[in-house]
Amino acid sequence: MKPTTRKNLLVAITYSVTLIGGMFLGYKFLKDQGFTFQRSVQFADKNSNKVDEIINLINRNYVDEINADTLSHLEIDSLLHQLDPHSVYLPPVKANAQSDMLEGNFEGIGIEYYILKDTLLVTNVIKDGPASVAGLKLGDKILKIDSLFVSGKHLTRDKMIGKIKGKKGTPVQLVVLHSGSAHPVMLTIKRGRVSVSSIDAAYMINADAGYIRISEFGANTDKDFIESVKTLKAAGMKKLVLDLRDNGGGYLTAATGLANQLLAENKLIVYTEGKHEPRTDYIATGGGEFENGKLAVLINENTASASEILAGAVQDLDRGIIIGRRSFGKGLVQEQFPFGDGSALNLTIARYYTPLGRSIQKSYKKGYTAYQNEIDDRYNDGELTDKPVAAKDSLRRNLAFTTGSGKKVFAGGGIEPDIYVKMDTTGMNKFYGTLLTKKVLFDYVFDVLANRYSAAYLEQNLAAFSISDMDYKDFVKFIQSKNIVIDPRQLAAAKPVIYSDLKALLCKYHLGEAGYYKALNLNDSMVKQAISSMQ
Repeated sequence: MKPTTRKNLLVAITYSVTLIGGMFLGYKFLKDQGFTFQRSVQFADKNSNKVDEIINLINRNYVDEINADTLSHLEIDSLLHQLDPHSVYLPPVKANAQSDMLEGNFEGIGIEYYILKDTLLVTNVIKDGPASVAGLKLGDKILKIDSLFVSGKHLTRDKMIGKIKGKKGTPVQLVVLHSGSAHPVMLTIKRGRVSVSSIDAAYMINADAGYIRISEFGANTDKDFIESVKTLKAAGMKKLVLDLRDNGGGYLTAATGLANQLLAENKLIVYTEGKHEPRTDYIATGGGEFENGKLAVLINENTASASEILAGAVQDLDRGIIIGRRSFGKGLVQEQFPFGDGSALNLTIARYYTPLGRSIQKSYKKGYTAYQNEIDDRYNDGELTDKPVAAKDSLRRNLAFTTGSGKKVFAGGGIEPDIYVKMDTTGMNKFYGTLLTKKVLFDYVFDVLANRYSAAYLEQNLAAFSISDMDYKDFVKFIQSKNIVIDPRQLAAAKPVIYSDLKALLCKYHLGEAGYYKALNLNDSMVKQAISSMQ
């Protein structure tokens, strides 16, 4: 594989989806139940020097020919919108956060928390991190951070950002109430570099099929993937379900590095090219951990960029089967250019092309806003919830390519799956959306259910476990205690998805990300289709 000369060569798509308490339920968020799809972009102040610097970078590096003179009078946001939807300015906080995410580490103490009843509830402690070493445990409540009391203060997540994180080597003093204890204790924790795997879950679904879910392509994703595959192969894996749903991208080299583990020697993975960037081919070197064995890749409308590179290579080379819904459609490559104040510009420098020469970038000719709303349009048009008929876009259908096996694949708007699986909207009505928006499901799990079930019990009974009738009756009372008016018909219709979500969130709390996906996947239609297709 030909290495890149730029560490920060990105194919990341910068977008956010609805977050409830910092957790992501992915494809279960629908537009009329609170679903949002919007780019989380913040722009610098109207600094003329920075504008000039950005224009110079555009002149020297942008993927296409551009008349920079027409941009000089524009503010930074308008200037970048004239280029494409993925060239973005990142202020220092955003640039640092993106770097932490993609590098797979950050400086802090290594915990996740949830604001429950105006108190910080510890919902995850990263193994071997500073907090774990200091004795902080799942279920502990943080009452004070240094001199700041954080209990009973009408906390918001925005107000908490940066209170616990900090530079490596600096101390933070926490007053903590351990779970089951009546008296708080004081812990002094020295912040450190905390490593986080980009593999959300890796486990055996059945005797010969493994499942790996990847949320983004960071600096260590290919290495994490190799270790996961080795572990699963030792457990008997001969087939792999690779879940790239809601994976918004990341480093190009991470995606090609992972593809190298799946493809035979000398296979073209992807190539990039731009006005100032000569064609660069990425070639598989062979000897990968899963070159052989059946492969199914799961994608959806939020599968973007680096994850589309991997899915496109698998599809073009007939290496495996693609299952799900049409992917996002981002075929532009960004490089990050840092500024002295800590801010950065992610500038599009090239396009990428699948092995057959497909550009899967969807059109942005209708402007920035229309591009932003394109996923909403798919939902409104029924593409996400009904099996698509013949393509509506005849122009894109004309951009057909043929794989070695004779299968037709298309350019110009994402990766179309080999097998379509519609979005499951069962029970997702407005009342269910209200429960999500008001965080009732999370509150009930963390406040009530987490104390009723242990990690050991869930681990032993995960497949058969279900929320009891008493749990559900108490949940209904919990809703009423929040002064939410119950619609009996909509509550009854939403009951199956409520049961599923409560179980998954309970498993997330006690068993981590792997437990969360194990619970969800028991009834996941795409996972079931993948297993069936690899028989």
